[in-house]
Amino acid sequence: MERYIRFETTEGIKWGIFEEGRIASLNGNPAMGTDRSGAYYQPAEVKLLAPAEPTKIVCVGLNYREHVKESQSATKEPDEPVLFIKPSSSLLGPGGRIIYPDMAERVDYEAELGVIIGKECHNIAAIEAEDFIFGFTCVNDVTARDLQKKDVQWTRAKGFDTFCPVGPWVVDGLKYEDLLVESYLNGDLRQSSRTSMMIFPVPVLVSFISKVMTLYPGDLISTGTPAGIGPMKVGDRIEIRIEGIGSLVNDVA
Repeated sequence: MERYIRFETTEGIKWGIFEEGRIASLNGNPAMGTDRSGAYYQPAEVKLLAPAEPTKIVCVGLNYREHVKESQSATKEPDEPVLFIKPSSSLLGPGGRIIYPDMAERVDYEAELGVIIGKECHNIAAIEAEDFIFGFTCVNDVTARDLQKKDVQWTRAKGFDTFCPVGPWVVDGLKYEDLLVESYLNGDLRQSSRTSMMIFPVPVLVSFISKVMTLYPGDLISTGTPAGIGPMKVGDRIEIRIEGIGSLVNDVA
């Protein structure tokens, strides 16, 4: 398994891969296929950015049974995946600040497994899905809960700038079927479940979405959150941990 990152230096924004304690620079987005540039950096020399440049961020709602039970917007498990889209402008990297909007009264965390697409994907079967996946990352599907209830549809509540923290990197070759997914608010455990508890597993999601819209290399699918969602306030620190990937930490400002 490799860890792919997007990072910023004094020379600009680059893609890279961790290699023997240092970062090997790449000539482009690894999800689209690339090679090493020959340059190397020390981790302390760079700022990590969201490790994705998607044409779209496709999110899945109500995909864990216990979360369906705690949700006020659903009375039963969905018969098929519930989809919505976050704008690419909502992306935020590890260590970035989640900005609490003036028009929101409650802003929640939602820990989720993120899937990065590696090949153009249209109308595929679930059994084919793994051939189109580049890797996996941590996602926080930040949500203005009061606005979600007010608007009914979710675009505003999910779409604010900084409302999609992603990172810290993308891991390829990961066995994703039964990973521990957790969130910690100010160090206290708030969510804990496993990807095996999804109602619709990753291959089914990739297939279903591909029958709705073409997925392109670099696109991000956020696969739904477990039970335990809750509000954050200014000054809080939220951490998303996923087994085999790592830790995504952001403060609320």
